[in-house]
Amino acid sequence: MTDIPSCPTVFMWFRKDLRLYDNQALTQACGRARALGGRVTAVYTVTPNQWQRHDMGLRQLDFIRRQLHTLAKDLAALGIELQLWHCPLFKEMGALWQQQLIRQQGVAIYAGQEAEIDERRRDESLLAQGLPLTLTHEHCLLPPGQVLTQNGDMYRVFTPFMRRWCQQAAAMVVRPLPAPAAVAAALPSAQLAGIHALIDRHFLPLTQKADSSYWPVGEDAAHQRLEAFTRHQLYDYPQQRDFPALAGCSGLSPYLTLGILSPRQCFAALLLHYPEVLYGVHSPGRSWLAELIWREFYRHLLVAFPRLGMGKNFNPLADGIIWRNNKEEFAAWCHGRTGYPIVDAAMRQLHHTGWMHNRLRMIVASFLSKHLLVDWRWGERYFRQQLLDGDLAANNGGWQWSAGTGCDAQPWFRIFNPMSQSEKFDGQGHFIRRWLPELQEWSLADLHRPAAGKRSTAGYPPPLVEHGFARQRALAALAVLKKG
Repeated sequence: MTDIPSCPTVFMWFRKDLRLYDNQALTQACGRARALGGRVTAVYTVTPNQWQRHDMGLRQLDFIRRQLHTLAKDLAALGIELQLWHCPLFKEMGALWQQQLIRQQGVAIYAGQEAEIDERRRDESLLAQGLPLTLTHEHCLLPPGQVLTQNGDMYRVFTPFMRRWCQQAAAMVVRPLPAPAAVAAALPSAQLAGIHALIDRHFLPLTQKADSSYWPVGEDAAHQRLEAFTRHQLYDYPQQRDFPALAGCSGLSPYLTLGILSPRQCFAALLLHYPEVLYGVHSPGRSWLAELIWREFYRHLLVAFPRLGMGKNFNPLADGIIWRNNKEEFAAWCHGRTGYPIVDAAMRQLHHTGWMHNRLRMIVASFLSKHLLVDWRWGERYFRQQLLDGDLAANNGGWQWSAGTGCDAQPWFRIFNPMSQSEKFDGQGHFIRRWLPELQEWSLADLHRPAAGKRSTAGYPPPLVEHGFARQRALAALAVLKKG
């Protein structure tokens, strides 16, 4: 920790907004410091016990560690020191901030608002304690509570939400902020080296067995990926996005999750290439726009219905579902040993990269919650522990959609057939064979119809359950969701 400063300190509290560009809180903090003739100090709070309570994945923590190294270097060039403070639980945050405000002559704290219930309660508590905390809207383009029905309620169906969202967005000027100008001389290299050592000292004991290197860090890497996708891939996105063997997805979710990219930057890039996309006309960018708005929809829901962050079903009728919750079958699903190659290949991709193709997320979630009748919350938690882009709103929304328990969810009686999904979206078996090399010699018929396939000498397991039987069992168990 540095010596007590002789001038007022304005704090920038980084959370899930680990960037310089288009960071409203950072821009305001720098402006306030200039007006006061003070300095800016950046803070990242290390909360290991809270992370554990939130099932935060070690691979995501490793990604944060690597991004903090890049962020510290970028901030140092602006004359801003990044400090890491250890605070095991959110409930201890008030005392820590009070201490640091006094110690460092702090006059203001700027931070980006968050959608999750524990994070919002933390901020409400800090404000109630009188801390000089200013919150900015960072995690959505349109803040939660702004896109409402004519009655002033949160939408419960996505399509009208998207329509209203587009109307409001079309009236905005979507212009990302530049990085702020330097507020002081660049930090000396020895001081920056000390910051790097501090980051590793806090994170490496937790993440030494995790590896996020499949994904590059830094704003430059994120912007290069965004530019390449919108310029070269977006035109074909509607046709390619559902095929996991193709590079048809944006691959931007890890950067959005940690705020290395902002939603405004993504929308601005989309509008640059497809300015007509918000107006309901046919546009190649419309499919990706819908995905970005689904992200906002789930975050708005999380704020409007806090129970979603507490492991509750959105549809109260789902409380009547009797889950089987077979632990051995759940373990087989986790480890990619279900006997359905498309499911198992998807789980292998997750374990190797910390990411899973969106179509595959729907397939494996449907398989767990409907074929095996394992409570969706088990799968949601496992994904949170494994995903590099683990995000409560999107993860909860996706799992409840697949299980039929969520807001505007897949109908309870629609049960994905993993074999037809495999044939339709990996027809040549390229994705399956990449992640299940032991099945290289299997024919396409065997890959897509494992119940009729010969067993591999590598010991690939037979299917855990026959599809027709599983379907009927699920229909009976989920019938409690039937309205009326």
